[in-house]
Amino acid sequence: MERDSKTYLLDIRDNCDFILDFVKGSDLKRYKTNDLVKSAVERRFITIGEALAQLKQIDLNLLGSIADAARIIAFRNILVHGYESISDELVWEIIEDHVPELRAKCEELLAG
Repeated sequence: MERDSKTYLLDIRDNCDFILDFVKGSDLKRYKTNDLVKSAVERRFITIGEALAQLKQIDLNLLGSIADAARIIAFRNILVHGYESISDELVWEIIEDHVPELRAKCEELLAG
């Protein structure tokens, strides 16, 4: 089945929602001690990065409207191939500072 830009945006938005739900009511200290949540969050980041990589193949203009898309794709690659170098602090910072913004941007693009 061929996927389109809207489908990838929905995937990104939905995975942002999963991440935010997984860490709701938590803080960095609790996150660092919960391997199940960390694994789930990292898996969702991998999916987000892959969706952006696929979007890059079909709609460069749309990809360009998503802040830090290249960095998100690179983060996905690090999670997959260089996982030992990922710090919980970095992941938590991304969750707090960037996931809500990415989710909002996808919602805006889906509405427009």
